[in-house]
Amino acid sequence: QVQFVESGGGSVQPGGSLRLSCAASGSVLDQYAIGWFRQAPGKEREGIACISSTESRYYGGTFYADSVKGRFSVSRDNVANTVELQMNSLEPEDTAVYYCAADLTYYCSSDLRPKTYEFEFWGQGTQVTVSS
Repeated sequence: QVQFVESGGGSVQPGGSLRLSCAASGSVLDQYAIGWFRQAPGKEREGIACISSTESRYYGGTFYADSVKGRFSVSRDNVANTVELQMNSLEPEDTAVYYCAADLTYYCSSDLRPKTYEFEFWGQGTQVTVSS
């Protein structure tokens, strides 16, 4: 059974950077659309970034929420079989548990915010804390 695992979370000061990684065991990651979600205490889980499958006709499609646009970047490393979320200029408001999610049929579009119910597979989450 395919499993997805996030790594790279931690604590950082405001203005700092972190790089999250989503890895898959038991499957090749580039056949999935990958969404990055986050959930802050007391808030709903929200989609913040997405990258389409390389096998999709929407290959290259990405989405970024306004709150992270220009600061976060999602990319694939097909050799390592991972999807990376580079997070720069981190703010205290970015503090949350970050999840990667995967789906074989979803496609990412710049004007389409991913929803949790649209993704079939989920990682366990990794904590990101931004604090001085």
